[in-house]
Amino acid sequence: MSDALACFKAYDIRGKFPKPLSPELAYALGLVLAKHFAVHKAIIGHDIRLSGPALRDALASGLTSQGAEVTFLGLSGTEEVYYAASHEDADIGIMITGSHNPADENGFKLVRRGAIPISNDSGLLAIREEVDALLAKPMKLPQALPYREPPKKADYLNWLVQTSGIKEAQGASRKTGFKVLACAGNGSAGPLLARLAPLLPFELIVQYGEADGHFPHGVPNPLLPERRKDTQEAVLAAHADLGVAFDGDFDRCFFFDAKGQFIEGYYLVGLLAKEILRTHPGQKIVHDPRLYWNTQAIVRKAGGIPVLCKTGHAFIKERMRREDAVYGGEMSAHHYFRDFNYCDSGMLPFLLVTNLLLLSPQTLEEMVASAMADYPCSGEINRKVADPGRILESLRALYVKEALHEDQIDGLSLEFRHWRFNLRMSNTEPLLRLNVESRADLALMQDKTQEILAHIEQFAN
Repeated sequence: MSDALACFKAYDIRGKFPKPLSPELAYALGLVLAKHFAVHKAIIGHDIRLSGPALRDALASGLTSQGAEVTFLGLSGTEEVYYAASHEDADIGIMITGSHNPADENGFKLVRRGAIPISNDSGLLAIREEVDALLAKPMKLPQALPYREPPKKADYLNWLVQTSGIKEAQGASRKTGFKVLACAGNGSAGPLLARLAPLLPFELIVQYGEADGHFPHGVPNPLLPERRKDTQEAVLAAHADLGVAFDGDFDRCFFFDAKGQFIEGYYLVGLLAKEILRTHPGQKIVHDPRLYWNTQAIVRKAGGIPVLCKTGHAFIKERMRREDAVYGGEMSAHHYFRDFNYCDSGMLPFLLVTNLLLLSPQTLEEMVASAMADYPCSGEINRKVADPGRILESLRALYVKEALHEDQIDGLSLEFRHWRFNLRMSNTEPLLRLNVESRADLALMQDKTQEILAHIEQFAN
């Protein structure tokens, strides 16, 4: 496999810049996309990474050389590309982002008309082969051609406010002086939050709002416990009612209660599903297989239909379209909405949860307390191992005889009477990812988590 081929993953493209993710690769990608999808109009956005403009120029040159018209969004979040691709009637939308990965990495997220993702199942494999063939020949990049003026971002901001219903909460809320601390992590969220703040009926305090591709406070990835401390301390210092943190391209948001406690994304899926089903009774809710007992219980109680789906944005979106699901949620803080072309957004759940808090006498801690007690979970735990496939099979052999149910929709899921676990291999790294949950038994969940981790260490050695 060539270096270029290694950048192509199951549903996106990513790698280190400038090699193997090079401007030449970006130019070749533009050429291939223009031909493969008969592109007349393309949308391009990029996050704050320093390599974004070079990749943008090369990509746009490839597209325009084939006659495509390119609209450049500038510094953006992934969901802004999704919005523009669907509202600007574009043939293709491309977001240049490394998301939560290290600063020297970047990548491409691709959607076709209607913001439908391009993955291995919808053309990415063929694109990969054509790009690789072009890169095998000597290549000279042309000068970048001019772009169209970007569409007004005000349209997207107004859509967020309208869709979330946040303005309606202003008159109905009994809470005064409501305050939200939002950590942008020096990523793309900062400039957008600055423009969004005047439209909101509460005080928004932005932490690390300066867009800086050097990431002076660390790469924004709140899924990692070590990246949460600054935000937790800022929530307490500001006496905020809610804390929220975004990753680099703000397609994910992470929540903290007024005490600075991190709330696992798993419980937010159930919270949002319940609220959405209140106005969309009987609808389907798609969820991933890592943790789901709480989600399924809440959805069924609210009169909805839970639908299990493999982890990953392309898989979730495809299943949501097939089922016409109103909402989809992953425990990794990806939230998908039918009203947003089945795409994921970080800003919309931020506003929906804030709206819910403004209209409720409860705090976020109180809203999720019963779910956390009924279904305690480990959160996702990663272990780097030399042979993850062998270890996964060893653990299956150890536990499968006692299991009441097994599925391999995404890795290995084994269910027992009072607890269950999911163990899956990373698509890109020699990692095993473990999630454990139980039925109202915190000690059992903790014991089984440590037991499995000990077995992983034993098998690894």
